[in-house]
Amino acid sequence: MAQIIEDAIKVQASDIFLMPKREGYLLSYRQIEGLREKERLSLKQGKELINFFKYAAQMDISEHRRPQVGAMTYSFEDAEYYLRFSSLGDFDDQESLVIRVIYKVNQSQYFLPDQLAELKELAKRRGLIISSGPTGSGKTTTMYELAKQIGQGKVVMTIEDPVEIHESSFLQAQVNNEAGIDYVSLLKAALRHRPDILIIGEIRDQGTARLAVDAALSGHLVFATFHAKSTLQTISRLEGLGITNDELANCLTAVSYQRLISSRQGLSCLLDVASKEILQKSISAKTRADFVSWQANLEELRKRGEIDDAAYLDFQAG
Repeated sequence: MAQIIEDAIKVQASDIFLMPKREGYLLSYRQIEGLREKERLSLKQGKELINFFKYAAQMDISEHRRPQVGAMTYSFEDAEYYLRFSSLGDFDDQESLVIRVIYKVNQSQYFLPDQLAELKELAKRRGLIISSGPTGSGKTTTMYELAKQIGQGKVVMTIEDPVEIHESSFLQAQVNNEAGIDYVSLLKAALRHRPDILIIGEIRDQGTARLAVDAALSGHLVFATFHAKSTLQTISRLEGLGITNDELANCLTAVSYQRLISSRQGLSCLLDVASKEILQKSISAKTRADFVSWQANLEELRKRGEIDDAAYLDFQAG
């Protein structure tokens, strides 16, 4: 087990896949370049490995059909990595397992640290700050980094499904659908705890969006993640969840889009931030662009030698 995780970390894989095939299991890593096959295993080896991982993540090893989630922290080379597990049985009663590797991204691993400083300054205005991007782009890490920087002496509460990063200075609550504890009920309870900063793991439906907006309109600082294909199209997705333009104009402080990109220093994060006049104009516009300065920043990184031509071309569309 350790070797599989450590090999994934060495190549900066975002996910580890154990997928059943007709005659065995396929172990693969998802890297920046795409899915890479690591090893083929027998059915016996694959099942034993899945059970071992599930046991380590405190999942039910006797249950192979129903979806399960789990989590654990892994230490390697003086660093901690957060692992999130998801298991699922297929139509043939063969179980699959996916392990998300969550990397800590400190301030030195942002291509343009001024962008993080900009979000920190914007957070003083309170309201709703959304971090968007695809799965595995480091959105939660960015929210936590901002909350830690500005949350000294304040109550910071998180609502997540599941908790991805354990932070002792935060009050962290986790969704448990089997016990009837969903995002909406946790959010309602969280607001009664009077947090100074509220982190919502993901806006995923109309109910979550509504409570996030209402919390921001009532004067809270709310950080939330959202799956969107670009910075400004995040606004359109919120509209699709029933949030009006007037509400967005009054509660939305900033929207950022981010990706983790291979650089000469390893894996680094590039942000695209919309705020103030640009954000307000985009909210009221009938048609919207995708980005604020994404392509220009990519071009600058290529000129400086921070990224190569392949990375520049791969991330042009975000």
